[in-house]
This record gives sequence, structure tokens and C-alpha cells, in this order.
Amino acid sequence: MTTSPSKLLFLPGASGNTEFWRPAAECLAHPAQQVHIGWPGFGSTPPDPSVTGMADLVARVLPEIDQPTALVAQSMGGIVAVCAALERPERVTHLVLTVTSGGVDMSALGAQDWRADFAAANPSLPRWFVDDRTDLTSRLAELHMPVLLLWGDADPISPVRVGQRLAELLPRAELHVFTGGGHDLGFTHAAEVAGLIDRHLARG
Repeated sequence: MTTSPSKLLFLPGASGNTEFWRPAAECLAHPAQQVHIGWPGFGSTPPDPSVTGMADLVARVLPEIDQPTALVAQSMGGIVAVCAALERPERVTHLVLTVTSGGVDMSALGAQDWRADFAAANPSLPRWFVDDRTDLTSRLAELHMPVLLLWGDADPISPVRVGQRLAELLPRAELHVFTGGGHDLGFTHAAEVAGLIDRHLARG
């Protein structure tokens, strides 16, 4: 039986926008404590010279998983969430992954390579992020908590085929596709996303 989480950790994408998940979070009925994480050097969170890779972001999240916790993650945050769940499977009760690679190779799944344009538009972002190629494909079968996958059919960065691939690899995954949803669907479809998350958190 899956434990109900007493904490919800909200992880943004590479925008580092700690406000991204707030509209959906405010719609949730689930009573768990809510914590919104920022990434050093991304968005409004000050840089930290000790953060030089994805593993350092994971290391910042792990201390927050100090009780039964659900991770709600967008895009780059999804890689951090999967890594954290692999490190703390006994405490991560549920995963919600939206428009992320989740640690699979997206190039073979029709994803647009956004890196050059994104780096040019965001020159202050850490270079390691653009170069990251974390591959967790071989380890996803280790994650036995319920996973909700939220995708949009109008997202060239993480197309639906990526969500379908994750649904194949994760033992207890459910994929929901938003018609017309883009890479920011966690924000633009906040009320509907919150309803799906509430239902997911009640899932045993």
C-alpha cells in the first residue's frame, strides 16, 4: 500500500521559476506541506559556485525528503526528481513528471534540440546544464511508486513519444496528454493539473 505524502516538493524546470507550480499548488485539496524548490544560478535563485552539475541539484533536494514525500517536477526538474527517487525510494511516495526527459534519450523520440537557442536566450545560465546528458533509462524499472506523467501534444521540446517511452519503462506509470498543451502546461492548465495530482496522491 502506498503511503500518503505529508510533504509535496515542487521542482521547476531550467527557468528556475519558483512561482511556476504555485497556481496548481494552490488548487490542491491534498493537505500535505508544500515546498517550492529553486535552483542556484537559475531564475531568481543566486548562483552557488559549488553547484556544477545535476548531481549537485539532487544533493540539494535530498535533505528535503525527510518524511513521506511526493515530488512534482517540470522539465529539467523531472531529471532531478527521478534521481532523488532512486536515492530515497523508501520516502518518495509518488512522482508527478511533466514534459521532462526523465533521464531517457529524447533525440530518438522526435524531440526538438532546444539547447542552442535556449543557451543563447539565457546567457547567464550555467553551462553545465546545456551540456547535461543524464541517462537513467536502465534504472527506471527500480521506481515502484505511482508515477503520473503529464504531457501536451503541442510541445516540441518534450513530445508525447517521450511520455509514452517513460510509461513503458516505469512500472506504475499513468500518462495523461493535454490537447494543445505546451511545455508550460503545469502553469497554463493549473486547475486541471491539480485535479489529476490530487487523484494521483490518493492512489495506493
